Amino acid sequence: MSEPKFFVFPGNVLLKDIASWAEAEIYRGDGALEVSSVAPLENAGQGSLVFFDNTAYLKQLEQTTATACLVKDRHKDKVPDGVAVLVCSDAYRSWAKVLAKLYPDAMVPTDPGEASVSDRAVIDPSASLEKNVTVEPGVVIAADAEIGEGSVIRANAVVGKGVKIGRDCVIGPNTTVQHSILGNRVFLHPGVCCGQDGFGYAMGPQGHLKVPQVGRVIIQDDVEIGANTTIDRGANRDTIIGEGTKIDNQVQVGHNVVIGRHCVIVSQVGLSGSCTLEDFVAIGGQSGVRGHVTVGMGAQVAAVSSVNDDLPAGGRYGGTPAKPAKQWFREVAAVRKLAERGSGS
Repeated sequence: MSEPKFFVFPGNVLLKDIASWAEAEIYRGDGALEVSSVAPLENAGQGSLVFFDNTAYLKQLEQTTATACLVKDRHKDKVPDGVAVLVCSDAYRSWAKVLAKLYPDAMVPTDPGEASVSDRAVIDPSASLEKNVTVEPGVVIAADAEIGEGSVIRANAVVGKGVKIGRDCVIGPNTTVQHSILGNRVFLHPGVCCGQDGFGYAMGPQGHLKVPQVGRVIIQDDVEIGANTTIDRGANRDTIIGEGTKIDNQVQVGHNVVIGRHCVIVSQVGLSGSCTLEDFVAIGGQSGVRGHVTVGMGAQVAAVSSVNDDLPAGGRYGGTPAKPAKQWFREVAAVRKLAERGSGS
């Protein structure tokens, strides 16, 4: 069986072109050098481009035989002799810019090729599709749905009644979108469920009475949502995801949640109903945010933390319950000392 390459390097590229794409300065090396691959530090060889921005990998940097390396100014003299050095302000961001030029197909989940509508899709006559929309086999598009120009609806996705999807969106395979309005350039990866009932019950000894969920999901422009994430529609107002926010796989977003612009939410986070994340919040993996609390603008929450109360803007927090990072570190150190003292007695 052959070994396929899903993303193929486009051919030899001049170092000066890479420097231009990366917004980097050639500190050492000839702009006419040719790069023929990209690679991690430990696997790089002649022709490879690498990047370095984490001192945990300093040993691999010192041993690399790559042709060229993207680094910050403070690391430029740690690159071995014989390796061209491209100095930039942020090596990882520069690496991303170069990869986007080399592998444009990897920027969008699977290149659809020429736009077409499959005759094996089921599309209600009242649905509206602008030009250059791609609809793959097995898709169901319900009544009064609207899909903008250049969007792609992948195999077996379901677009519910009245749903509005903007332009240049990608709706992944086996995704369900209902009771939702999506902006432009929204990417939903495979298996996303968006707009289903929120978890709302009036509980009591007579049984748990279901509370109808009558809100919507509003997803603004340039949002990307990872595989198998679930976003509940609002109960009595809308669930909102702000412009430019990136959500990882297997995240749960409860009803009435408001997520601001350019937030980052990592895998397996749970956001309980009616919590609010202000702009530029980052939540580490497997953390939880209790309902009706607010995480302030720019706050960062460490992985496996529990946010039980409002967190002020701009801080770094961690632990259960989440608290300022310095306090959390002191508490962890104190517990460790107590444990060591107890084991030695």
